[in-house]
Amino acid sequence: MIKRIALVAHDARKQELVSWVKFNAGSLKECHLFCTGTTGRLVEEALSEVLGDDNMPPIDKLLSGPLGGDAQIGALIAEDKVDMLVFFCDNLIMQGHQNDVMSLVRLASLYNIPFATNRSTADFIISSPLYNDESYERIIPACIESYKNRKL
Repeated sequence: MIKRIALVAHDARKQELVSWVKFNAGSLKECHLFCTGTTGRLVEEALSEVLGDDNMPPIDKLLSGPLGGDAQIGALIAEDKVDMLVFFCDNLIMQGHQNDVMSLVRLASLYNIPFATNRSTADFIISSPLYNDESYERIIPACIESYKNRKL
């Protein structure tokens, strides 16, 4: 089963994400990647450098985060089209699109998506035995169906 991973990074942390992508290129080449804006271009360049153009995974480059890319990633999570979110946030400054950032955090939590905001957590997730375990199924919380079927 191909893993579908969303990769997002604020400007101050883009190079950190690129470094992580290069380090994990062997695992990522078997994935379908969704990236916001400039992050997508940088990820594509990094993987091309490490893997070569013939071994590139599919990369969907969405809008820049502040221009709607964060919302696009959120929609993919809600539509069950993302298996993991790696979002290296710059927590030292308030983002102009902070509500979109918080929406991604909320949706990743709600839909039980493995979610890394830093390199250590991203490394732990991608190196977990469960990451490639075909028998492992992510459990969608019952509260989602309950909410969909609520009586008004």
